[in-house]
Amino acid sequence: MYTLFLHLHSVIRWIVLILALVLIVKSIMKGNYGKLDNILSASYVGMMDLMFLLGLVLYFFLSPITKSAFSDFGGAMSNSAIRFWAVEHIFIMIVAIAVAHIGRSKSKKATDDNKKFKLQLIFYGISLVAMLAGIPWDRL
Repeated sequence: MYTLFLHLHSVIRWIVLILALVLIVKSIMKGNYGKLDNILSASYVGMMDLMFLLGLVLYFFLSPITKSAFSDFGGAMSNSAIRFWAVEHIFIMIVAIAVAHIGRSKSKKATDDNKKFKLQLIFYGISLVAMLAGIPWDRL
C-alpha cells in the first residue's frame, strides 16, 4: 500500500509541475483568457489537492520515515533527512498549495484578461518555486 501511494504521489507531482509550467508560459504569452486557461488553472489546483491528500495518507499512516520521526520527534529534528520528511517537506508543500489556491481565487475574480494572467504568473510562479524547493530531488 505504501509503494502504491508513493508512486501515485510521485506521478501526480510530474503532472502538477507540467501544469504549472504550461500555466506560467501561457501567462507570459497573455492573449485572451479562455475556457482552456480556466480548465488548466482548475486542473493545477485540483491535482495539487489530490497530491496533498495522497501525501497526507503517506505522512500520517503509511510512511515508515514519519512513523519513525513521530516515535522520537526530538531525535528526528537532529537528523536532517528525517526532519525534511517530518517537517520541511509538508510545510513547504502546504505553502505551495495555499499560494496556488489564493492565485486561483484572485485570478477568477479578476475581470481583465491581462490581470488574470498577471495574477496567475505571480501566484503560480511562487507556488512552483516553493514546490521545487520542497521536492526531494535526491530521491528521484
